[in-house]
Amino acid sequence: MNVLVKPIITEKMTLMGEKSNRFGFIVDIKASKLQIKKAVEEMYKVEVKSVNTMNYDGKLKSRSTKKAVIKGRQINRKKAIVSLNEGQVIDFFSNI
Repeated sequence: MNVLVKPIITEKMTLMGEKSNRFGFIVDIKASKLQIKKAVEEMYKVEVKSVNTMNYDGKLKSRSTKKAVIKGRQINRKKAIVSLNEGQVIDFFSNI
């Protein structure tokens, strides 16, 4: 199971990383906090202090066709906010 799906690179998360040394990731829905901590430590070679997780339900979507209205739902997501120890930094743009 691949725990880390992708990092969250937004203005808010970039600012949070600079000020409070916290970084965000989209993770697998079934991943636990310990699995997320281990995956981040192995991938980025840093020491993780804590992990906070949030579950998001997928948005409801509908569209009209000639015959009927089709209703559906986007996929559910799980976010993880990872706090690092002092002096540790994750640089997402070093591989570009």
